[in-house]
Amino acid sequence: MNYQETTEWMFNQLPMYQLQGASAYKEDLTNIKLLAAHLDNPQDHLKCIHVAGTNGKGSTSHMLSSVLQEAGYKVGLYTSPHLKDFRERIKINGREISEDFVCEFIAKHKSFFEANDMSFFEMSVGLAFDYFAAEKVDIAIIEVGLGGRLDATNIIRPLVSAITNIGLDHTQFLGNTLEAIAGEKAGIIKPNVPVVIGEYTEETKPVFLAKAEENNAPIYFASDLIDQIYLSDLVGDYQFHNKKTVQQTISILNQETDFNISNEELKEGLLNVVKNTGLQGRWQQLGENPKIICDTAHNKHGLEVVMNQLKNEKYEKLHIVFGVVNDKDLESILPLFPKEAQYYFCHPNSSRALPAEILQSEAKKHYLIGEKYDSVAIAFAEAKKNASENDFIYVGGSTFVVAELPLN
Repeated sequence: MNYQETTEWMFNQLPMYQLQGASAYKEDLTNIKLLAAHLDNPQDHLKCIHVAGTNGKGSTSHMLSSVLQEAGYKVGLYTSPHLKDFRERIKINGREISEDFVCEFIAKHKSFFEANDMSFFEMSVGLAFDYFAAEKVDIAIIEVGLGGRLDATNIIRPLVSAITNIGLDHTQFLGNTLEAIAGEKAGIIKPNVPVVIGEYTEETKPVFLAKAEENNAPIYFASDLIDQIYLSDLVGDYQFHNKKTVQQTISILNQETDFNISNEELKEGLLNVVKNTGLQGRWQQLGENPKIICDTAHNKHGLEVVMNQLKNEKYEKLHIVFGVVNDKDLESILPLFPKEAQYYFCHPNSSRALPAEILQSEAKKHYLIGEKYDSVAIAFAEAKKNASENDFIYVGGSTFVVAELPLN
């Protein structure tokens, strides 16, 4: 199979959360442990940082990678989901895994995957571990896919763990209280491995403290410990806490391991995240006059910050291109959006997308008014046609919406 055929087989034959949602969620780690053993446990040869959280774990992972790259290390980076190409998930020093490596890995182990009913995500994690071990990276930044305790990435023993924050998202898997979700995320805390908490609430802090104590894991609350925050090329307001998480994590690496990152390298890494890692879709500017911003924020916790940042922008008229997936809790996110904007409700190209007419109808109940469009491209083109040079266009609501924009 060529690369396109290989990735289509991965996407279509086996459960993939990005495409199928709930049916792709596995209830234990049996499969990934079986796969890791089949691959001779490549994860045991890696030095890792493990990153979990409701929001910000992707940005935090990319920042950590960028900082360590600036310090001269060979850095593996595993994240999800991807925007345009599967290979975005697996990078070394910002370079995506080769198409050949992906094809050869799948071809070599395809019969094993089929015989053992491996999920898309389990295959992807196995591929990342195998690739990073083969390439002998100095360190690998591993982002949790969903939750923590039962996530396929949770077979590593990291140098340090980081949990960015807790919000109500994926409640059908993780629980519908902050305490329950914190308990799932805290499942990445390992015996005697230091853990950094980015943000906490009165509900989540006791959960983290109890899990850390149970594991004799030193715990650091970055929001309380970091006073001076460095600048970053990631300019979303929500990066405030992510930067603190990164700075505290780097501090622990310097104190507790053989890694050596100077303050200058830390600053340069934070300033050059996009250049070093290729991260996209985080308060990313796509144009000016009118100013166009896209962002992958998609739940209440993330969208609250983004909508507040939007309030600080200067414009004559606001245009919002907006689409969501069908399991999104609209009652929690629609009240966050400004009523004075003109909306372009769109249907991203995904089997999980909510039809634009349903989104339009639900939004109308919250006095969010606009037309519906069959695709992101048509909605985006219409917004650009209608906007004057002093207007502002925001595009978001889902990773799937941002993925269909011309980002480069």
